[in-house]
Amino acid sequence: ILFLQSQVGYHAELAWVLNCLTRVGELRRMVQFKEKESRRDEDGATAGLFTYPVLQAADILLYQADSVPVGEDQKQHLELARDLAQRFNNRFSATFTIPEPLIASMGARIMDLQTPQKKMSKSSESPLGTIFLTDRPEEIQAKIQSAVTDSGCEIRISIDKPAISNLLVIYSIIDGVDIRDTEEMFAGKTYVQFKKALADRLMEYLRPIRERYEQIEADRDQIEHILTKGSEKAKTMAAQTLTSVYDHLGFVQPQTHIA
Repeated sequence: ILFLQSQVGYHAELAWVLNCLTRVGELRRMVQFKEKESRRDEDGATAGLFTYPVLQAADILLYQADSVPVGEDQKQHLELARDLAQRFNNRFSATFTIPEPLIASMGARIMDLQTPQKKMSKSSESPLGTIFLTDRPEEIQAKIQSAVTDSGCEIRISIDKPAISNLLVIYSIIDGVDIRDTEEMFAGKTYVQFKKALADRLMEYLRPIRERYEQIEADRDQIEHILTKGSEKAKTMAAQTLTSVYDHLGFVQPQTHIA
């Protein structure tokens, strides 16, 4: 079911209920908030940013999700969702499914191509640090070619080679092979040869995704139709959970919920 979160007001309603169960200390320990807060004046950090993990929890718990695919950096947020679900269930009544994380064994945290100590992100400081699924071939090639490398010339996984290790992970994921096999494949090759092979492989890997995206984007009416139908289905599912939450809290049910 595909829908716009803003079209389903139940997310905001459940987020407020969960906010009342969330401890300030739990939110202060959120790594992503601490990282963002450190890059700005404390007065500039908003309450919305601070409580955003609670909204994420509402997104998950509202639909009784039993498993959630996440990257390594989002595991902490899912743990908060689990804690809040258990807290509500223990304090009031069994209401929420306790979600389990689905984390890939390889590639759960892809790093920035320019700053391999940081995760790849759409808010990267350099536009060359992030590969987007819709990047054109020339963009992919430029980003891989300009990706930073480590000292030395060996192409191997190592804690002292974060840049090359990151590129090896990317290649192994898109090629569907064990990372040690990728190491053997490029043993004795130069960084230039490895990056050229990675760029070629990545361009071909993302080509069908980009082409399909362009096809879908060209039909805006169909997109709106899918989102409208999706939001109606989501409202039906979400309303059941929120009704149960309000019943267990002893709230007087409103005639209509925000939709």
